[in-house]
Amino acid sequence: MKANIVALPGDGIGPEVMAEALRVLDQIAKRYGHEFTIKEGLIGGAAIDATGSPLPDETLRLCEEADAILLAAVGGPKWSDPTAPVRPEQGLLKIRRHFGLFANLRPVKVYPALASHAPLRADLLEGVDILFVRELTGGIYFGPRKELNGSDTAYDTMVYTRPEVERVAHVAFRAAQGRRKKVASVDKANVLASMRLWRKTVIEVAEDYDDVELEHVLVDACTMHLLTRPASFDVVVAGNMFGDILSDEASVLAGSLGMLPSASLGSGRFGMYEPVHGSAPDIAGQGKANPTGMLLSMAMMLRYSMELEEEAAAIEAAVEATLAQGLRTADIAEKGKSAASTREFTDAVLAHLAGQPVV
Repeated sequence: MKANIVALPGDGIGPEVMAEALRVLDQIAKRYGHEFTIKEGLIGGAAIDATGSPLPDETLRLCEEADAILLAAVGGPKWSDPTAPVRPEQGLLKIRRHFGLFANLRPVKVYPALASHAPLRADLLEGVDILFVRELTGGIYFGPRKELNGSDTAYDTMVYTRPEVERVAHVAFRAAQGRRKKVASVDKANVLASMRLWRKTVIEVAEDYDDVELEHVLVDACTMHLLTRPASFDVVVAGNMFGDILSDEASVLAGSLGMLPSASLGSGRFGMYEPVHGSAPDIAGQGKANPTGMLLSMAMMLRYSMELEEEAAAIEAAVEATLAQGLRTADIAEKGKSAASTREFTDAVLAHLAGQPVV
């Protein structure tokens, strides 16, 4: 197949992990006979420095002409002032809203080889395989807000409409049908009016999926259950802020934030794919970054935007084989053992993809 892909390396370790992902994508193209056209754009802090905007018009134009977006990371200390009028994160919010990417899928899978890196007992980690479905274009991150001049008062507003909740709930239930047929809906319905609408709407959507079991979990209880019974969760659906926090909390189950991919999807096949780990400016340029989240995000791109299941599964299998052989980047390295560089880890993934023995 032929596909146009926009690569947005962004900031910090972004360019490093993006470069490795594109090496793997090139091998996939050659192995399976695909033609992927890659165009690179600016986003985040790098875009602010070059153009004054966190999402330049040229980048947006490239994305509009693409079949999918690969995004690495944005942000860093240089642009970290939360009161600045222009910030890297504004580019992310704008691109999500512009393309209607309302559902963020964040899988959290525990690899047996990395169980020792999680701060939980090994028995609690057995069978952990969670898919977080986070609503991405509504809620408190997009609601009315204001800092009142001359006052010590500010407000942010959590607003949800029935259609917003319905569409993300359908994504969660459909995903559960292909998994273990369980959905946990996270809210704060005992306090917040917006969350009472959330719960009522999810219950109504659930009527279309009588083969899926629905559980309602208050967000504060969910933070505890993720650490005391994580294997009980299958698909977790939550609003924008709750989904953001809970999926980051769950990263400890996988051993490192560097392990986690994500997909931001709308109503069609177009999507944006990015690792969860952020820009990690403290290790940028040192070759220490874990490329796993970026590689698995690219696998999600092949699965959801290109419908190339075999190719996506091949990348995932190669990553798992690399971990199983004991190769580790610094964030998941065993004490007293040397760590592989970003490139060395990817070299091993490429070797597994090619079916070659790995030294």
